[in-house]
Formats: sequence, C-alpha cells, structure tokens
Amino acid sequence: MSKRRSIILSVVLEGRSQAETARRFEVSEAWVSKLVTAYRREGPAAFEPKSKRPKTSPTQIGEPTVQAILDLRKQLSSRGLDAGAETIRWHLQQHGHNPVPPVSTIRRRLLAAGLITPDPKKRPKASLTRFEADLPNETWQTDMCHWRLANGTDTEILSWIDDHSRYALHVTAHRTVNAQIVVDTFNNTCEINGQPASVLSDNGMYFTARFARGGQSGPNHLQTLLAELGIKQKHSRPNHPTTCGKVERFQQTLKKWLRAQPRTNRRSQLQTQIDEFVDYYNHQRPHRSIGRTTPAIAYNRLPKATPNNQPDTTYRIRKDRVDNSGKITIRHKGHLYKIGIGRTHKQQPVIALIDTLDIRIIHRDTGEILRHLTLDTTRTYQPIT
Repeated sequence: MSKRRSIILSVVLEGRSQAETARRFEVSEAWVSKLVTAYRREGPAAFEPKSKRPKTSPTQIGEPTVQAILDLRKQLSSRGLDAGAETIRWHLQQHGHNPVPPVSTIRRRLLAAGLITPDPKKRPKASLTRFEADLPNETWQTDMCHWRLANGTDTEILSWIDDHSRYALHVTAHRTVNAQIVVDTFNNTCEINGQPASVLSDNGMYFTARFARGGQSGPNHLQTLLAELGIKQKHSRPNHPTTCGKVERFQQTLKKWLRAQPRTNRRSQLQTQIDEFVDYYNHQRPHRSIGRTTPAIAYNRLPKATPNNQPDTTYRIRKDRVDNSGKITIRHKGHLYKIGIGRTHKQQPVIALIDTLDIRIIHRDTGEILRHLTLDTTRTYQPIT
C-alpha cells in the first residue's frame, strides 16, 4: 500500500485526526490536509500522485514548423549554402512563417534529427574580437583563389569585398590573374561603386612589388594607380592571412557553394555560376557579422567614404537600440538628449549618424531612415513632430 493511500485511509476510514496521522507518518499536517481534501474531491484517484508534466510548454513547436526547419536545412545544405540555426530562423521569417521559433529551439530540433553534431571544444564566435571599417568604401579587401574546372583546367577567381558591409563588389574568373587584370577589375568596380578610401590585400605580386628583387623593384600597376588617385594601400603581414579575413571567408563560402553545383568545362559557365552566387550573397543571404542583415542593405544604409576621407571625421556613428518608450539617448557637448523614434520601433536596432547637430536614425537591419532631425539644444527631449 502506498504512503499516500495509508495517510488518507488513516483519517477517512480509521477516524484518526489529521494531527495524529501526521505524527504517525512523520509528515506535516498541511500535507495530510491536502491529501484528504483531494480524496474528498477526486475519490480514489487521489491515492496516486499526479503527473508533474507542465500543462503548457512554451518552447514546444508544431509538426509543420519542425518539418519546415528540416526541409530548409536540407535545401540550404544541398545548395552549398549556410544552414545553421540562425540562418534557418532568418529564412523562416522571410517566408512569413508564424510563429518563428527561437534559435535555441531550432538548434535542438536539428540535434534531435542528427543533422548537427555539438562541438563543445570549438571556440565560440562571440569570443572573437572583430575589426571592421566604420563606413562603406572606407576599405576594400581583395584576394585571389583557385578553382579547377571539370576538364582539369585551373582557373583563378579575383574578388573585391567591402570591409564594412561584406558586400561583394566584383568577383570574376580568369585563366591567370596578373597585375593588369587587378587594375582593370579595380577600375570596373570603381565605375559602379565609386572609389574607396583604402585597399587591403596580401602581398601577392599582382597587388604589390615591395618584396620583388629584395625590395628594390619599383611600384607595380596597382600601386601606381592607387597613389595617383590618393587611395591608401594596406597589406597584411606575411603569414597573417586573418588580416584579410573577410575576403578569405567570402572565398570559402563561394567555393563551398560552387562544390554543390555541377562542375563546368568553360570559364564563361563558371562566371555565370559566380554571378548567381554573388546576387544571392549580396541580396538574399543574412550575414551574422552585420546583424543578420544582407550585405546590400549594410552597404547602402550609410554614407560612403572617399579617397583622402577615411572616414569623414564630421560624422559620428553610434549603434543603439530603441528603448521600450520609443526613444534613444545621444550625447552632445557633454549633455544627454533623448530623441523620440516611436513606440512602434521599441527594441529595434538602429544606427545614429551624427554630423554636429544634423542627426539621422537608421534601422540597422533594413536601412530605413526612421527619423532625420536637427538637434534642438534648448530642450532635452526631441519629440516627433
């Protein structure tokens, strides 16, 4: 006989008081009272303990959502694209899925399905110190990687990437990259996107001749052009590829995607595949390092730096989040001013572009201008007019 049953029968059947029963079974009188009350309300069902399972489970998601997560994982992986939990959540949002589960729930579903393997020894990305240019066109990174065609012919892919936004400016396939091709692609990129304030590359001979002939060689094509345009040229130190980490990472992502496509025999066909990837990368793929927005939005939401203007010192850029009352706070000459944005934008990430008293508030993820105002220094609160 269970202890619960014995306690209940001691009071109900044997007629003992609840205090006596509590002393006999060495339990509290409150618990005896609770069991007796349950028996009188439920009958014999009170003899057995009730399940402790919660009545609701906020993290539980429906089968259609689970299937959508698994389908997206399969589709993205088969195309050679990022298919992590954060990327899947972004795609669910873009597809209008409601509700959208949190990243932790998506990761648990992927783990349960055996689609990802936990690696507790892996260094978390949050522990890394990131460096990026403050403005678009402040620094362009460039590099070359190899790709073999289906017939065994080796090709070289030259990439130009914006450091601030990770925007793929110009990516082209060549039989062999040389100094003239680097200059030509740079000029083509400038025609479309304007000129950068600086260029960052490794020490390849087509980027710099500073190590040629023991450092006694004159400047090459790119060095000469950048000097004429007033564009600063920067290089990574030998054996330090992480300095050009953004373009290196882009090339890894590109090659992962190319490996998932049919191998081509012609360089023109490879270029078509590259163009398809660049369009997806710039306009459809969320990038973790820029707040899960697309490189195109990040590239176009801020004013662009220019040669000899690295960055424009009249601008002060501040990242913030709208508070629950719909405001952000900025400092001007030692005084704090509250700027109204609107409660509809509470907790939204924003970027404040501050040029003396001229202020623009931009939504970090969409690039939308939420407010443009001239700061009134005679009042602490800047209301929405």
